[in-house]
Amino acid sequence: MPSTRRGFLKQAAFTFGTALGVGSLTQLLSASAAAQPITIAAPIITAQTNDALAQAQALVASSTAPVTTWDGPTDGPTAQAGKFIVYPSQDQRNGGALGVGDGVKEACDAMGWQFRLIDGQGTTNGQTAAIQQAIALKPDGIVLGTIDAASQKTAIAAAVAQGIKVIGWHSAGTPGPQPDLNLITNIESDPVQTGAVSGAYTVVMANGQAGVVVFTDSAYAIAIVKHDAMMAAVNAVEGSTVLELVDTPIAEVQTRMPGITTGLYQQYGSRLNWMIAVNDLYFDFAIPTLRTLGVGPGGPPQMVSGGDGSVSAYDRVRQGQYQTATIPEPLNLHGWQAVDEMNRAFAGAPPSGYVTPVHLVTVDNIGVDGGPNNIFDPDNSYRDMYRKIWGIG
Repeated sequence: MPSTRRGFLKQAAFTFGTALGVGSLTQLLSASAAAQPITIAAPIITAQTNDALAQAQALVASSTAPVTTWDGPTDGPTAQAGKFIVYPSQDQRNGGALGVGDGVKEACDAMGWQFRLIDGQGTTNGQTAAIQQAIALKPDGIVLGTIDAASQKTAIAAAVAQGIKVIGWHSAGTPGPQPDLNLITNIESDPVQTGAVSGAYTVVMANGQAGVVVFTDSAYAIAIVKHDAMMAAVNAVEGSTVLELVDTPIAEVQTRMPGITTGLYQQYGSRLNWMIAVNDLYFDFAIPTLRTLGVGPGGPPQMVSGGDGSVSAYDRVRQGQYQTATIPEPLNLHGWQAVDEMNRAFAGAPPSGYVTPVHLVTVDNIGVDGGPNNIFDPDNSYRDMYRKIWGIG
C-alpha cells in the first residue's frame, strides 16, 4: 500500500497557523514515525505552490487505493468477561452514528457482552438525556456516538464519577486520548487528512479551476478541523477558490438546505462548480433543490463529502447523481475498535493508539471494500484480528 495511506498519522501534529501547501500535507501524510497520542489543528494555507495541483492528484490517487492489509494493533488484553456497554447515539438518522452503533453491537456480541443503544435524536438536550439514561443503567462502559464531548462535559463527568469508562466516536476534534474531556480515547479517522483529501479532490476534478462552497457545523470540533483543511487544500491551488463557508446545524439541514442551496446558486451561478460538506446529510436536502433549479445530475455543481459515507451517498456516487465521491469512515471497524479500546481500559491497559487511514470512494473503486453493500468495510480481516487479540478464536 502507498505510504500516504498507511503512515499518515505517525508523526508530530499540525499547529494552528502553520503555513502548509497541499505538497506539505502530502509529505506529512507519507510520514512513518511511531504512533503517539496526537493533537491536530487544521493548517492554514498562506501561499499557493506551483506544483499544488500535481500534489493534489497524488494525494487523491493514494487515498483511493484498496484497503487489503491490516495496519492496526496485533496484541492486547484478552477478553474481559461479563461487561455491559451503552451506546448513546447523537442521532440515528446520521449514518455514521448508526453504523458505529451496529459495529459496537456486533463486537459486543462476539465478546459475550450486553449492549444497549439510546437515541439522542439530534439535539443537545436529547444527547444529555441519552447520557443520563445510560448512567442510570449502571453500565461498565459508555461509547458516545458522534456526541460532542465538550458540550456534554458535565454529563460525562457524572458518568466517570460513578466509575463508568467513557470512549468517544467523533466526540472531539482529534483522535486519541482526551483527558480534559474525560474520554479514555476518541475514535475517528484523521480529520485533517479527511479535509485535505476532499478539498484536493475538487481541484483535481475541476482541473485546477474549482469554485467551492463548503458546508459545516461548527458546533462540532471535528467539523471545524475538517472544514479548515478543506478550505486550505482548495485555496492552495492557483485558479481555485472557496466561494463561501456555510455554517448551518446538521440537525436542521432538512429545513435549511433548500433555501441555502437556492441562494448560493443564484448568487454564484456558473462560478459554483463544487460543493464540499463535512457530512453527506447536507446533500440529501440540497439535491432536490438543484433539480428544481434545472441542474442535471452531472452538475455543476458536483459534490464530495468528508463524512460519513451514507447509503444515499453510495447510491449517488454509483449512479452519477450529483455526488461523485464520499469519504466514509470504516464505521463497523470503528465499532470493533471501540470495544477493543474499552476492553483495554477494563484490563488497565492504555489505548491502542490506532487511527484508521482516510479512504476516498469514487465510481472507480466503489466495487471493493464493502462498496457493493453501500458501506466502507475494509477487506483487511479486522474482525479476525480483533478476535485473535481477545483470544476468542
